[in-house]
Amino acid sequence: MYGSMFRMKVKAGQEDKVIELFNTWDETRRPNVEGAVDGLLLRPDKESGVLVAVAIFSDKGSYRANADDPAQHEWYLRLRALLDADPEWEDGEIVRFSMD
Repeated sequence: MYGSMFRMKVKAGQEDKVIELFNTWDETRRPNVEGAVDGLLLRPDKESGVLVAVAIFSDKGSYRANADDPAQHEWYLRLRALLDADPEWEDGEIVRFSMD
């Protein structure tokens, strides 16, 4: 598996919109994105105004295909408009994943 963790500094008052944007991705994009496995969105205890997301794909090729998709870029631009800065990205191979 392959994926990305990304840290986002959310503009004041925009957190609910960011969460809704991720919910919409799950409902409308994920069923049509080959290799999309799962994702999560975390609000850290120690830092307000920050969200951390994890996107999980079956393999690097699927991850890259989604990243290169113009529809994904349009979604990202909507996300970016709700953030104070570009996300801090960390892409890599997922060496362990369990929902058990």
